[in-house]
Amino acid sequence: MTRVLVVDDEPQLLRALGINLRASRYEVHTAATGADALRAAAAHPPDIVVLDLGLPDMEGTDVVAGLRGWTQVPILVLSGRTDSADKVDALDAGADDYVTKPFGMDELLARLRAMLRRAGEREEQPVVEFGDVVVDLGARRLIRDGEDIRLTPTEWHLLEVLVRNPGRLLSQKQLLLEVWGPGYETARGNLRLYMGQLRKKIEVDPARPAYLLNEPGMGYRFQP
Repeated sequence: MTRVLVVDDEPQLLRALGINLRASRYEVHTAATGADALRAAAAHPPDIVVLDLGLPDMEGTDVVAGLRGWTQVPILVLSGRTDSADKVDALDAGADDYVTKPFGMDELLARLRAMLRRAGEREEQPVVEFGDVVVDLGARRLIRDGEDIRLTPTEWHLLEVLVRNPGRLLSQKQLLLEVWGPGYETARGNLRLYMGQLRKKIEVDPARPAYLLNEPGMGYRFQP
C-alpha cells in the first residue's frame, strides 16, 4: 500500500485529506508542524508527501530541503499562496508539483497518481551520454568530466524534458507548461535564465552551445 505523509496545520483539512486518501487505498500519516513532519518521514519513510507551505514552526520550503537531504520522494506542495515567487521557491527547493488552495480532490488524487508514475519510471530510466557529459535520468545526476554537477530542481526538470526529446524542437510554451505548470505565463523570463544556467554547466562554450540549441522565436532543442 502506498504511504502518504500529509503535512498541514489546518485540522479540518488534515482530517478531510486523511479520509479521502484512505478511501483511495493509501496508507496515511499526518503531521501539523514541520518538525513533526521530518520526524514522521524518518520513522515511516513515505512514498509521497503532501505539504502545506504555511506551517506554524517553519517554512514548508525548509521541510522540503530537510527531506531532500536524504530522499527523492515526490513532494506535492499544497498552499493558499498564489504568488508565482512562492511557487518558484518551492519548486527550486525540491518540490515536484504545486497545487493552490482551494482545490478539487479529484485533481489532487490525479496529480498524486501522476507523480507516483513518474517516480516509478525514474527507477528504470536510461543514461544519456554526449561529449564529456553524462545524464543519469534514474539517479537524477549530471556528471561532467567525471565530476557531479549540482543542478537546482528546476534546472534538472528542464534538462530532463529536453533530454527525453532528443532532436525535437520544443516550443517555449511546451517547456514553460511542463516545467512551471499552468501558471507559466509569469515565468517566461525564467526560461531564458535557466537555459543560460544549464549551458554554463553543460556546454564547453556556453556562448556557442553545441547541445542545448535555441531556435529564435520558436523554442529549444537538445541535439546530442
